[in-house]
Amino acid sequence: MTKRIAGPTPRTQSIIENIDATIDSTPVALMEPPAGPAEVNGSSRAALIARKSRPAPKRFTAEHSDEHAANRQAELFYLQKQIQLQTQMVFVLEDGSQVQGVIEWYDRLSIKVRGRSRVLIYKSAIKYLYKSGEVGSAPDS
Repeated sequence: MTKRIAGPTPRTQSIIENIDATIDSTPVALMEPPAGPAEVNGSSRAALIARKSRPAPKRFTAEHSDEHAANRQAELFYLQKQIQLQTQMVFVLEDGSQVQGVIEWYDRLSIKVRGRSRVLIYKSAIKYLYKSGEVGSAPDS
């Protein structure tokens, strides 16, 4: 038997069309040439290349780092403790689905969970999580 591959949903198709329209209407700026001779075939490089002003790069201040440092440390400590104790956890995702299992490892953006199967979950997709043995730990929706 062959698997039937479904096309994009109407919502996905709408997003694709919006992206295509944005790409088609966005002006393209040429890159600056590498440092080299000032003239090419008798004309200056500045006349050959359209330059656009660039926004200043975003700078992160020390205050920004300190603001999230305490929360970050608490998160790391909690996850490390659950890994060491092999605690059964329930992850409730933004779409409402639940993943149950033991945390194998984590990094800045994701958590790997071993349950019925091994799953890599983006942290941004997690609504909340709790220990599976705790009663009443799921917040009211």
